[in-house]
Amino acid sequence: MPELPEVETVRRGLSSAVTGRTISRVEVLHARPVRRHLPGAEDFETTLAGRTFAEPRRRGKYLWLPFTDGDALLAHLGMSGQFRLEQSVAPDAPNTRVRFRFADGEPELRFIDQRMFGGLSLSPGGDELPAEIAHIGRDPFDPEFDVREVAGRLRRKRTEVKRALLDQQLISGIGNIYADEALWRARMHYARATWTLSMARARELLSAAADVMRAALEDGGTSFDALYVNVNGSSGYFDRALAVYGQEGRPCPRCGTPIVREPFMNRSSYRCPRCQPARLYAHR
Repeated sequence: MPELPEVETVRRGLSSAVTGRTISRVEVLHARPVRRHLPGAEDFETTLAGRTFAEPRRRGKYLWLPFTDGDALLAHLGMSGQFRLEQSVAPDAPNTRVRFRFADGEPELRFIDQRMFGGLSLSPGGDELPAEIAHIGRDPFDPEFDVREVAGRLRRKRTEVKRALLDQQLISGIGNIYADEALWRARMHYARATWTLSMARARELLSAAADVMRAALEDGGTSFDALYVNVNGSSGYFDRALAVYGQEGRPCPRCGTPIVREPFMNRSSYRCPRCQPARLYAHR
């Protein structure tokens, strides 16, 4: 699933492409991606027509496209959702689900989603922050993100550090990839108890998460397949710079020890056994 750097890359692409443009027509080609719009697909089409986009916004992994009238189009990319800018004469890519046409002509905006776990919905009054995602915590790129406050909350949780990093109500935008990369940068085992962290170590871990996501953003995010691309159809290339995630058996960039993969929450965790030893996680 796209994490903060991937969603922010999409947001930036949309910002230059749709801000200030008025929708002339919406075509829903498959109803499932607009299933959260309870009045139905036809109402989704008519309700959005004639509205003008303001600058797209994001919190964590959630993206919304505000309208100048105070409402917003809330988008969750799920596992495979994409926004693509295309000329109207271009054939639809496979799995094109929704098409937005504009009063000023080209290009049009298309929502593509192979697995359809994500979707689009209208959020009344949601231009500043849709109510549907108001419970989501601020992310490290938010100007109002308070690293000291979040570090304190992290230390008070009774869980493991990686589980805390993945808690979107504590800190949003971090998924499995960047959690593993942040823990490697902080030289911390993923199962270390949160309450054993000093304030300095907790802040160091949060800073590592922000740093790795900032580096990923500069590379356009991480793409392992064609399911994540930006609005122009280009893939990110931060996967070339990953230190541990997906690197099982390869040498640690810091010490040369082979990276290991271990089961975690029905997924996997990757770590360096030397830089992030299990025997130290409970007390370092």
